[in-house]
Amino acid sequence: MIFDPCTYFDGRFKATGLFIDRKGVIRRRFDVDVTATPQDNGFILDEDFVYDDGELETRQWVVTKSGDNQYKGVAGGVIGEATGYVDGNALIWQYRFALPVGKRRITIRFDDVMAVQPDGVLINRARLTKWGIWVGDVLISFHPQ
Repeated sequence: MIFDPCTYFDGRFKATGLFIDRKGVIRRRFDVDVTATPQDNGFILDEDFVYDDGELETRQWVVTKSGDNQYKGVAGGVIGEATGYVDGNALIWQYRFALPVGKRRITIRFDDVMAVQPDGVLINRARLTKWGIWVGDVLISFHPQ
């Protein structure tokens, strides 16, 4: 099975996720309502986050196909462009993000592996690093509605 993000991201999704620090402690949980809108040569993801502490956040990703199995994207908080490629049933996706921590922002690198399962659920594991040091993982599952 070859994953096609431009076909997959069409419609509404419910997602749920959590951040696990490098010691294995769950630090934060969240739910996301996602609306995916196909575009010429790409798609837009509108994400509405609700965190377990009540914080709300929105983010919009604009993703375009940049070559055979190659993608790039921009979103609020992303430094420069995200880039990625499809490998079988997975999208490998990398970017740097200005993560709010208190009153400041720190730059974190995200290395995502988004693998679509036979039932249509997409599982995303994002490895987060700062200066090459692993700080934790974000795990998210997307469920088509």
